[in-house]
Amino acid sequence: MPNLIHHPAHSPSLVRSVEARFIGFDHTWVRVRWKVLGAANLVVPAFSGKGRADELWKTTCFELFLQAPGEAGYAEINLSPSERWNVYDFTGRREGMSERPMPREPDCAMRQGTDMAIFDAAIPAAGLPPYPWRCGMSAVIEEGGAKSYWALAHGDASAPDFHDPACFTHEVAAPGAP
Repeated sequence: MPNLIHHPAHSPSLVRSVEARFIGFDHTWVRVRWKVLGAANLVVPAFSGKGRADELWKTTCFELFLQAPGEAGYAEINLSPSERWNVYDFTGRREGMSERPMPREPDCAMRQGTDMAIFDAAIPAAGLPPYPWRCGMSAVIEEGGAKSYWALAHGDASAPDFHDPACFTHEVAAPGAP
């Protein structure tokens, strides 16, 4: 499971690590898991009914960025423990944002113990850009009002920006490809 790193300008309180990985994908579903260790003070948004919502990043949420190699455009997937979600298309870095049509809603579930939280998401593959992808995996973690920003990499040390192409470091091939 790849370890995410927190942005140096926003240290976590108790969270020790955040990991993210693809746990399965085929031509119908893409399944992703985030694991948070040190989750005793994790702020978890209450269930608010499935559906699209904006500004999920204002509290604990989990994100994917999918970009075709050599392309400027990319898709951003926001997933909340509240089961709210959204998917956006961008034509370039933070440019040309529009909601991406989805054939159905992603399925999300959060399990939390005293020290660990697991967030699983199943995203309809038909609503995502075609494979292969350069992928950014990230998380906003809120602990009692403090926020930390976790990603595979951070391009700018002064402020977190998950849209920075330097964060898109994970390569994902088409299902069944070597």
